[in-house]
Amino acid sequence: MVDKPAPDARRRSEKSRRAIYGAALALVGEAGYARTTVEGIAARAGVGKQTIYRWWPSKADVLLEAFLDLGEQAARAAGAGEGEVYGIPDTGDLAADLKAVLRATVDELLDPRFEVPSRALAAEGVVNEQLGREFVAKLLEPQLQLYVDRLRAAQEAGQVRGEVDPRIALELFVSPLAQRWLQRTAPISYEYTDTLVDYALNGLAPRDARG
Repeated sequence: MVDKPAPDARRRSEKSRRAIYGAALALVGEAGYARTTVEGIAARAGVGKQTIYRWWPSKADVLLEAFLDLGEQAARAAGAGEGEVYGIPDTGDLAADLKAVLRATVDELLDPRFEVPSRALAAEGVVNEQLGREFVAKLLEPQLQLYVDRLRAAQEAGQVRGEVDPRIALELFVSPLAQRWLQRTAPISYEYTDTLVDYALNGLAPRDARG
């Protein structure tokens, strides 16, 4: 009689975790955050709800981690190795680097896998203060810090004035994109984000009047 190998608990846990991520993102996109429940996620994923509570204290934690994982998958698809942070490139050309990362952001925002659950969470974060704080702290701020780091590198290279606050400067191109996407006031595109970078870096005054 041949002994069967014992089941690999790590592989089983990873499969369940992936199923939970997918179920959580799908449900929040279909039903909205308020109507998404741990019970619903568990049923969609084919696991017991105690499995979810063993790993996460709330549905918010499930969704935020699922989003982080989705971002990591996108980063690996874009060329980052496992465990790497896919940041803003530094080729020495600030405008080109910002345009490249913003084009990638447009692709992400127009991808239904990101767009539908992102909108649901963003809308809920406006009325749910705790979720909004967690959304900003765990998802938004780490991404914004990448812009801060790249702008500071540009300052050190003499490409940005030394007195400029990078945290404020990044809002010149990140905030308009987010507003247009959230409010659907107009389509977002590569041309739009390229223009945001040009306006932000070159200013609006005539070149001979800028001093």
